[in-house]
Amino acid sequence: MSNPDLDRKRYRWVILALLWLLYVVFGMVQRAIAPLVTPILADLDLSYTQMGFILGSWQLTYIAAAIVTGTLIDRWGIRRSLLAGAIFLGLSSALRYFARGFGSMLSAVAIAGIGGPMISVGCPKAISLWFEGKSRGTAIGIYLTGAWIGGIFALTLTNSFIMPLVGNSWRNAFLFYGLLTFAAGLIWWLLARDTSNQLSAAETPGMISLLVRFIKVREILIVLVLGLLVFAILHALTNWLPKILETGGFSPSLAGMATAIPLASGIPSLLIVPGLIAPHWRGRFLAVSSLLILVSLVLIMTASGGFLWAGLIMFGAIIAPFFPILTLILMDTPEVGSTYMGSVGGMFFCISEIGGFAGPLIMGAIVDMTGSFQVGNFFFVVLCLAVFVLSLQLKTKPPQKAFLPGSS
Repeated sequence: MSNPDLDRKRYRWVILALLWLLYVVFGMVQRAIAPLVTPILADLDLSYTQMGFILGSWQLTYIAAAIVTGTLIDRWGIRRSLLAGAIFLGLSSALRYFARGFGSMLSAVAIAGIGGPMISVGCPKAISLWFEGKSRGTAIGIYLTGAWIGGIFALTLTNSFIMPLVGNSWRNAFLFYGLLTFAAGLIWWLLARDTSNQLSAAETPGMISLLVRFIKVREILIVLVLGLLVFAILHALTNWLPKILETGGFSPSLAGMATAIPLASGIPSLLIVPGLIAPHWRGRFLAVSSLLILVSLVLIMTASGGFLWAGLIMFGAIIAPFFPILTLILMDTPEVGSTYMGSVGGMFFCISEIGGFAGPLIMGAIVDMTGSFQVGNFFFVVLCLAVFVLSLQLKTKPPQKAFLPGSS
């Protein structure tokens, strides 16, 4: 006779592997455009500001979609929600094949913002349902390596392998990544399982109601602002880094490979740090990390040779644990728990992706105005200092029974 609890414990690793696969293709679609910026700029006759807007457009759509995504995931369950996310991501990549100018490329990239929150909000929700205690930190670190590995694949192999494979056409390259994403979605649908604690429509609070209630919780408010700032720094640098390195004399292929270094160096941190840092040390860890990120930004923008490579390695290794630690803080907050992780996660990503959209756009606009990436880098150094101050204000509590909004 089978043991349901034992079967569940075993199958959670299958779920984790499937979440990892979805994050791999998410990382591919998200990063594939960066190494192709140069031919896209030339073929579509775009300015740097327009390109910056395109690079951040999926985050803009993400902001709007995340408003309802969290509550939909809490009601639909993770199986249907994550399949929908994979379909929209695949469409976003495949439709870039047909882009003929700023508007059509903008629309194609923006569609990723519909699928993105389904993946990035649904995965933490799945972890909160299938894993408990310290294993949550380990599980979050493992599935997040998928995005970094997918990003490494896209950055290192798009120009050196994928482009020659598809006839040196950036359009065909995007179509290739779209087909891979559809395949991952099909595998997820065939193997994934839902749990039984989905919320009914009556139990699911609205986004505005959640925001009003949870914004009063000090730790949640700080985490929301930290997400905004960190996403601005991360997306600005990673989207523009290939072009930054190309302006420094790197070839497109070498720039793509160098851009993958922060992703590669971030993988060990993702696997080790989230489960290692005790809850009461998380705020101080993030504060120290923000200063190290500041140093890495200065090295990337001003140094050469070994110091440049050191800056790239440091940036990835230090910034990688930020997201899982912020997610764990939310997950372990008594007012959230696993029951409302989808809804609160949607709120978190909605606000964070405002920074994810603004970061690349601000950098592109600054380059158009000044002709240099250096001024933009100074702006993000200031953001690192703000992250330092806010992180010191975090005082996380041990996890307790989930709080039901509206209860006393």
